Amino acid sequence: MPLDDRFSRFNNNLKEGDDFYLENGYRVLTEKFLTNRGYCCGNGCRHCPYHPAHIKGNKTLKK
Repeated sequence: MPLDDRFSRFNNNLKEGDDFYLENGYRVLTEKFLTNRGYCCGNGCRHCPYHPAHIKGNKTLKK
């Protein structure tokens, strides 16, 4: 059964340096990308631009 192609489309549209950078083999999403996404995923992202941070669905940006 083929994988859901939303995952492929998402990963193929990310631009290294703009949307993420690599650190120890992991993708670290940038504040710019997370802000443009428009909501917090709640996964504890290092550059989470939302306040309070790491609350799934939060749309309030830090000042």
